[in-house]
Amino acid sequence: MSAQDVRQAAGQGLAGYREYVTFNIGGQLFGIGVLRVQDVLNHCRTARIPLAPPEIAGSLNLRGRIVTALDVRLRIGLPPREAGQSGMSIVVDHQGELYSLIVDTVGEVLPLDPGAFERSPPTIDPRLRDYAEGIFRLEKKLLVVLDVDRLLDFGQASAAA
Repeated sequence: MSAQDVRQAAGQGLAGYREYVTFNIGGQLFGIGVLRVQDVLNHCRTARIPLAPPEIAGSLNLRGRIVTALDVRLRIGLPPREAGQSGMSIVVDHQGELYSLIVDTVGEVLPLDPGAFERSPPTIDPRLRDYAEGIFRLEKKLLVVLDVDRLLDFGQASAAA
């Protein structure tokens, strides 16, 4: 799915609804606001960055721009992907820099009624609590809306440690 596909899907949403690019990590459904997404990529080869934290998978070259790749699984405290399992990447802009968020699979663009948005309940997995804006209760799944800014705020993570 290219950035143009994401933006085209965003243009076809229902009036008043917010659209989210959905993805899975460890069987949990997540979403990021479609306007934050620059691109969606199949697994890309990354160059390892010496002395980087474990959740930094490396960097990649995206049309001439250097992009930092973040393994979201490791960032939220889940075990690493099994050997041989490749992920997909959602490229987002954060404070003028591009980041590739490595996830298990990318789903579809879902238009959701903002009136159905709920703050994160106290029962949400504690590993997700710091990075969740809130949730949507779908028919058979819970969609956790990730706060990209908090996910990419490494200063906050090191200050808490």
